[in-house]
Order: sequence, then C-alpha cells, then structure tokens
Amino acid sequence: QVQLVESGGGLVQAGGSLRLSCAASGGTLSNYAMGWFRQDPGKEREFVAALSWNGGYTSYADSVKGRFTISRDNAENTVYLQMNSLKPEDTAVYYCATSRGRFPIPVSPSMVGFWGQGTQVTVSS
Repeated sequence: QVQLVESGGGLVQAGGSLRLSCAASGGTLSNYAMGWFRQDPGKEREFVAALSWNGGYTSYADSVKGRFTISRDNAENTVYLQMNSLKPEDTAVYYCATSRGRFPIPVSPSMVGFWGQGTQVTVSS
C-alpha cells in the first residue's frame, strides 16, 4: 500500500507560482507512472499532468500546458508540480496519484492506483 502526502499548496495572487510536492511511503515510486489531478467543489476530478516511471515522457492538460511542469526524483521518492503564471481558474484541491504500474501514465482518474489526500491551491484575482 503506497501512501502519498502532498504539500506546497496555499494562497497566491494571479500570475504567481507554487510548487507542489508529493512524498511517497510504503512503496517505491519508480514502480509507477505518476500524475496530478485537481477538483473543484461540485465538479469532477480532472487530469492536470502525468509522467512516466523514469520521467522520460510527460503529458499535460491543454489548460496548463506551458505553465505547469511535472517532474520526479525517484531517489527521493517524490514527485513535483511546478505551477507558474497561475490563474484564478486554477483554484482547486490538487491530488497526487500513482498509476497501477509503470504503464500507462495516468491521464484519467479511472487509471489511478493510489491517491494522496490533496492540497488546496487558491489563486486570487
């Protein structure tokens, strides 16, 4: 059982930046592709970004492409999401997630193996 703990969320003004971290325990992250998702109250959880088990391949939602960067440090068992040029519409709870194995990368909630508990990101206008 992999436990994921997100950190780094908070309140930021539009145009600002935040870096989310996702630390894993109870398992080795290099055995999984990883992803970030987000959810606003009353809306479905949506895909944000994902990367392969070795970090060699990434995928982004169109809404964040060019502004967000997903990365990982397998030695530290940690995944990151660098968020730049934040917009009010980026406000949501952000969740870290593993795939069910090394393949495929998780680009849909139905492809997720383990979830973190989420961290709130609020972008003020």
